[in-house]
Amino acid sequence: MKNIIVGFLTLIIVALAVFTAMDDPVYHGGNHAKVIKDFGDIDNGFTKVEEKSNREKENDALSALRDKAGNVGGFKVSREYKSRCSACHGVNGSGFQNGKAMMGPKLFGQSEEKLYKDLSDFKAGRKQNIIMKGLLIRLQDEDLRILAKEIGEFPARAKELKK
Repeated sequence: MKNIIVGFLTLIIVALAVFTAMDDPVYHGGNHAKVIKDFGDIDNGFTKVEEKSNREKENDALSALRDKAGNVGGFKVSREYKSRCSACHGVNGSGFQNGKAMMGPKLFGQSEEKLYKDLSDFKAGRKQNIIMKGLLIRLQDEDLRILAKEIGEFPARAKELKK
């Protein structure tokens, strides 16, 4: 008797699901699809955005490439800096890349001593940042000094490049 009742209820549930799928306009793009389709026909006082010409699109793309090339081609940095620091602080330590602010703060212009102290503090956990701690945990004290020295030299490298 239990099996008959369960089987009957299962058939009713399946029948309701099929009926809902056949009848409901949501499943067939009914009224909802018409509303979305007709959005473009409504004049709500907003001006329409004009499509850029191919020439303008090319100029925008070239401008973006020039910016990117300018950032990457600035001054030489070590492989260590590129792999550990540039993703958050930018390829030149400015905290910006392609005109957009990055996750990490500006390093450019900080002294070697301050940078070394900050790196040591992050590694030791005196300054809390899980990303920095994870990046520095396997570096030795000498590696931190080398990295701090390199970043401290960024302003001089940039000045040399402008000459």
